[in-house]
Amino acid sequence: MPKFSANISMMFTEKPFLDRIAAAAAAGFDAVEAQFPYEAPAEAIAERLAQSKTVLDLVNLPPGELAAGDRGLAVLPERRAEFEAAVATALEYADKTDTKKLHLMAGIASPDDSAARTALLSAIAYAAGAAGPDRTILLEPLNGRDVPGYFLKDYDQAATIIADLALPNVKLQFDFYHRQIIAGDVMKAFVQYQPIIGHVQIAGVPDRGEPDRGELAYTRIFDMLDDLKHDGFVGAEYAPRGRTEDGLGWFQPYKNR
Repeated sequence: MPKFSANISMMFTEKPFLDRIAAAAAAGFDAVEAQFPYEAPAEAIAERLAQSKTVLDLVNLPPGELAAGDRGLAVLPERRAEFEAAVATALEYADKTDTKKLHLMAGIASPDDSAARTALLSAIAYAAGAAGPDRTILLEPLNGRDVPGYFLKDYDQAATIIADLALPNVKLQFDFYHRQIIAGDVMKAFVQYQPIIGHVQIAGVPDRGEPDRGELAYTRIFDMLDDLKHDGFVGAEYAPRGRTEDGLGWFQPYKNR
């Protein structure tokens, strides 16, 4: 059966950030992931992980100023110094929490902007080199409904960038929620891109709630992951429709696997 991590930037938000690690463990998750864990000291996160015997599977690089509309800095050559500082911050947290996966957000730019693409490839190569061979840099296409103007908005586009770089620690982050909204055909696409997939995420479509209703039959998707021998954590990156614990019925057959 698949094994799941809880995204504590979106789940268990009824509790303070650090307390969400223990809450996820108590609910049966063996791992967590966080979009932006930087509100808490890395040492405090590491302590809570150890107390809960929980793995921090993934974090995002700092994306710039979210309130100002930033969704990553990599496509912005004029902000390269900020991007390199973001890489250093993420790696400091990764070192202290033993996190192996880092999601690099591309940023806002036209997909036809050649300077943005050049900046992105250079930024990815820099991050991959800084991360070293034991960590994975992840690229994730985001749908234009949730993140208008995001540069990396298509799976073929991301696959081409990964192929052009040909770096062993640069992989695709396959989110079934985003893929369904971008282009559908999720199961065929997963098989197609499986050789370059480094992380998987799920959420209900179209509301990004629990993966127990909506457009995608997740029980079939989970069976497919088993058939394909996917052995990494599947990130539950969704916004609960109510109290997080009340919406975990979908997870009960898979807990503590």
